[in-house]
Amino acid sequence: MAILGAHMSIAGGYHLAAERAAQLGCDCVQIFTKPTTQWHGPPIPPEQAQRFQEAIRRHGLCCPYGHDSYLVNLASPKKRLWKKSIDAFVEEMHRAELLGLRWLVFHPGAYLEGDVSAGLQRVIMALKEVFYQTTGLQVGCLVETTAGQGTNLGYRFEHLAEILAHSPVPERMGVCFDTCHVFAAGYPLTPRQAWETTFEDFDRVVGLGQVRCFHLNDSLRPCGSRVDRHAHIGQGQIGPEPFRWLLQDTRFQQIPMYLETPKGTAPDGQDWDRKNLALLRQWAEEKA
Repeated sequence: MAILGAHMSIAGGYHLAAERAAQLGCDCVQIFTKPTTQWHGPPIPPEQAQRFQEAIRRHGLCCPYGHDSYLVNLASPKKRLWKKSIDAFVEEMHRAELLGLRWLVFHPGAYLEGDVSAGLQRVIMALKEVFYQTTGLQVGCLVETTAGQGTNLGYRFEHLAEILAHSPVPERMGVCFDTCHVFAAGYPLTPRQAWETTFEDFDRVVGLGQVRCFHLNDSLRPCGSRVDRHAHIGQGQIGPEPFRWLLQDTRFQQIPMYLETPKGTAPDGQDWDRKNLALLRQWAEEKA
């Protein structure tokens, strides 16, 4: 059975993210370790980290993962911003370790000027420094597939393969596969043959064994638009079928899948996360 959860707010305390996830019936939960608009967050008191971990255990949640700040740009050609991004990412790794998170999801960044190759080399160099400064930590990094807006890297599977190939600590690296981003980047997910081809291409270039989590998002924009706009499950350009195929694929039954769809209340009065999760669970159980 698929492992399903959602990204939850840490407003009011880290433990409340676990409480919110449990109330929705999540199996797993993803959080930010600090406000995404800040380079540096306030220190996490050990008792807060302990309370979060206790809430995770109490509610039987698995796979608590983190996502780094969107300010971080490990591909930046501007030395000051590049160094600032490394420092912020190292801090995020320590925060994730303290909270007991297994993986920290990050975007490769935008190269801004020059070319893709130079941007990828800066990401590779940045990660080498990050791993050097976090020697001894257990938390690892998951590079996320991106839609490729502007000069953002990660929209081609080859970008991910290049980054992973140069990791100094391969066991602390992996991939987060975002359905909206992959689709918007130009990899079709329908019809079924196109879905199969996309995953075959990913396996050939990167390796399915590198996938440590999925972000489940439909897309407001069409395939190849390279615009990152999430939609509710089955209500965007991807449609319901690719999610059915993914949830029923035996290769991915032990890989956590997190919703990152818009928050709020649906027209029928239900919480959107609850509604999306219920739909996903229904599809996951169909085959069984």
